[in-house]
Amino acid sequence: MEIKIQAIHFEATARLHEFIQKKTLKLEKLYSDIKKVEVVLKVVKPETTGNKEVGIKLLVPNGELYAAKVKDTFEEGVDEAVEALLKQLQKFKEKQRAK
Repeated sequence: MEIKIQAIHFEATARLHEFIQKKTLKLEKLYSDIKKVEVVLKVVKPETTGNKEVGIKLLVPNGELYAAKVKDTFEEGVDEAVEALLKQLQKFKEKQRAK
């Protein structure tokens, strides 16, 4: 599974990169066929609360899943986006089994 992290208009720290890698690996435990994970980090409006936007796209065979969250910190956003993707992956797996 390839993990691509893109930070827009700021430099992401190594600690943040490690955090994202650790969290997104949870997704692979649920579904091993994930080809690529694209994470986009963006600061929406500087100096305001809830200004960190996280978008995570999963590329899976025959489709893609996406979740975006806006929070006070990137860590919170990544946590919630990964949770949303876990739910989406569960549904995706159930659909695959039904076919």
